[in-house]
This record gives sequence, C-alpha cells and structure tokens, in this order.
Amino acid sequence: MIPPLYPAIWYDVIVGNARYQQVKGAPATMMLTPGEIAARLNRLVFSILLIGHQKMNPDKPAKNRTIRHHSFWLIVKGKGTITINGTNYPAEPGKLFFFIPGMEVERRSDVEQPLEYYFLRFHYTETYVSKEQWVFRPNPESPFPLQGMYSVQNTPQFIYLLEQLHALWKQRGHLVAMRRKILLQEFWLQLLQDFKAKELSGDTTAAIEMTQDYMVQHYQEPLTLESLAQLAGLSVSHYSRLFKKLIGYSPIDYLTHIRMDRAKELLVLSDYRLKSIANSVGYDDEFYFSRIFKKVVGVSPRDYAKKYRADAGR
Repeated sequence: MIPPLYPAIWYDVIVGNARYQQVKGAPATMMLTPGEIAARLNRLVFSILLIGHQKMNPDKPAKNRTIRHHSFWLIVKGKGTITINGTNYPAEPGKLFFFIPGMEVERRSDVEQPLEYYFLRFHYTETYVSKEQWVFRPNPESPFPLQGMYSVQNTPQFIYLLEQLHALWKQRGHLVAMRRKILLQEFWLQLLQDFKAKELSGDTTAAIEMTQDYMVQHYQEPLTLESLAQLAGLSVSHYSRLFKKLIGYSPIDYLTHIRMDRAKELLVLSDYRLKSIANSVGYDDEFYFSRIFKKVVGVSPRDYAKKYRADAGR
C-alpha cells in the first residue's frame, strides 16, 4: 500500500475565521484570536539573527533537522512538503511556517517546481510595564504566539517586506539595523491585518478553505462534489460557484490536479505498477486514470515516467 503524501493528522485551530493547522504536540496556547496575538507580540522585543533566501535542489533531498532558533519561512515559489514533528504540510506560495527550538523539520521539494522561500531567524524577550514596574521574561518563559502553518492572503506584500529585509541584511550600520527592526514590525502588522481580513471575510470563505485542505488530506478517497458541498454546509451549486471564484478551479478540477501531482511524483520516484499508483491517488480503474492523466498532463503516465525518470537519473 502506497502511503498518502499528506497523512490526515492535522490539528485544526481557528484564528478568527482563518484556518491554522496546529503542529502535533504544540501547546494549547496557540488558540488565539488576532487581537490576542497582537497583545502578545506587542510585549516582545526582537533581535534578528539571520535573513536569507533558499532555493531547494530537488535532486538533493534535505535531511531532517532540529530547529535551534525561532524562525519563520515564507514559501514564494514551487511546491513541496514541510514535515514538522512527523506531520506533513503542503508547501506552496502563500504558506507561512513558524518554528520553535526543538521542532524536527524536513523539507521535500517537487521535482518540476522546486521550492523557494525566504527565512528569518530571530530571538526575542518579553518586556513590558505592569503597574509601573518593568517585567522581563526570556523566551523559554514566554512561548511565542505563532507556531505551525498559516495561509496568508496578501502574499506579494509579505514578499516585498522580506525582499527589503534581505537586502538590508547585507548592509551594516546603526540606521540600517533600525530600519530592519521597523520592517520586522511591519511584517507582524501585515500578518495581523491578514488574519483580520480573513476573520471579516466570513464563515463561507473559511468553509471553502476547509474543504480545500480536506481534499489535500484525503485525495486518495472517493470524494464527490456532493460530499464536499455537504462538508462546507452549502448547496452544490453555491459551493461550486464560490470555490471557483476563490480558488480558480472547480472543486473536482482542483481534486484532480492534486491527484495528478501526487501521481507524477510516484511515477518519477518509485517503481510501483501503474495500477498501484492509480489506486493510491483515488482511482480504481487504471485505464480511466491514464485517460485523466493524459488529459491533464498532456502525455500518458508511461511516457511521463520514461522521460522524467531518465532526467532524474542524470
């Protein structure tokens, strides 16, 4: 039995109406509203340790690593998977990952669309005034309010801020250091505004995103348009129309592309028989799977495997 790409072991948390997949084993303090996150961030003083841009080489799989510093990664290009403490999360543009020391993290990149992301490592101390007295708490005593994977809406604005930070990281001077701190605060503000926008967009958007996530987790199952609409609590026609408007694909087309992406990975990186690959991505009939694959990808599964297995071996 071929394991699914994204095992269904996410832990859902809602930030406003924004869906957040909590890391398995993460503390319950993550169930915070945007206002509560803002209150926590306002008490923190940050020191930036490192800023960079990473483009993964899919021919060199990244090893499992233990996170040593608080950090976040913003995916800007490509597709892949980020595994945190044994739980898989889809990595694609608009996904923002927050890590804390001690997390076990592994990166995997799509062969055709290598992952690219900005990363920023930081240290912080909780510092605030209470009853006219200064309170100081080092980060081990003050858990960071953001952990795991988030989806952001205004991705270009986040990329712009990180591009600016990355450019400033290559420069030195007290004024430059001050500018970096200001831009990091701008980043936090933009993130909170993004959460708030999701909160104001209503339950319908959250329901659509929930079914989108559900398809990523359960693509190997016999999902139907009716079952997805029921999961969202909407009529079939209303659900289909809203999904197409928000995501850009019809629900079934979106599911089909998820399945074909997984099939492409298996065709290139494994020696499984075509029938096994078809079954693993939700198709009982390998001939029907082959027709759908050729319609979506442009070539048959066998031709695709011949071409890209040869390339992968170079």
